[in-house]
Amino acid sequence: MKDTLLSLAGIFSQLSLLAFGGGNTILPEMQRQVVEVHQWMSKADFSALFALAQAAPGPNMMVVTLIGWHVAGWPGVLVTSIAKFGPSSCVTIFAMHAWERFKDRPWRRYIQVGLVPITAGLVAASALLIAEASDGTAVLVDITVAVAVLSYKTKLHPLWLLAAGALIGLTGFGQ
Repeated sequence: MKDTLLSLAGIFSQLSLLAFGGGNTILPEMQRQVVEVHQWMSKADFSALFALAQAAPGPNMMVVTLIGWHVAGWPGVLVTSIAKFGPSSCVTIFAMHAWERFKDRPWRRYIQVGLVPITAGLVAASALLIAEASDGTAVLVDITVAVAVLSYKTKLHPLWLLAAGALIGLTGFGQ
């Protein structure tokens, strides 16, 4: 158990420092570590935990806590939560002080402009990873595409889309 907790701490503290542009940008590496490298769960389990975390109120990175619970119970919850949120919080405090200090510098805007497409690419990679792990049939791929289009083209609240997905799942459609 001690080795598992140390592995969780190492993985999530590294991911904490890589989560540039939001927590979802680290999902591909998180999934690779917990599914492929350590084999603590399947791709489907990871996808299910991610969906549960997204449906729950609170921070969008609740998946970290759920992974900790799945792998090591309460000690895993504590270790993954502190490892994921501690280092990035410290770096954020430091960065915000520096960012304020240089607020009038022209290079600051160039950095911001350059980081937007990188962040968008990381988020898109995360979406593809979750879709790949979740879509086992052509019907599920169609549902994913339909929800993506609806999310992009309409102002439909995401909770309505989640509710529709839950209803579709209850019917057994797409299995």
